[in-house]
Amino acid sequence: MSALLPSRRTIYLSGPVSGVPEKNDPLFAAVTARLRAMGHRVYSPRERPWDGARSAFADYCAFICAEADTIVMLPGWRQSHGASCEHSLAECVGIEIIEWSAWEEALSRQPEDVSI
Repeated sequence: MSALLPSRRTIYLSGPVSGVPEKNDPLFAAVTARLRAMGHRVYSPRERPWDGARSAFADYCAFICAEADTIVMLPGWRQSHGASCEHSLAECVGIEIIEWSAWEEALSRQPEDVSI
């Protein structure tokens, strides 16, 4: 488990999709895989079926409110209306908010022998 998040977390992964090449799928997939390799449970909206904005967003919000204890924000989220809404919801329900870029930088500074 990561020294940055020493316990197993239930994470909602949030970031820009619209207007990003490949709908940001490569970054969502890479971060999801890395977090899961650390032992965390990850909900990535890019792995969910898209059945319309209203229905999909309702599912995302339900997970954030009822299950997640952490939201990880991918680079560019501030320019995304949907990710900004998810960030605001996370603030309202009081779950931990982590910027992926800061977390990734901290992980890169950990000694090689530290298990992540």
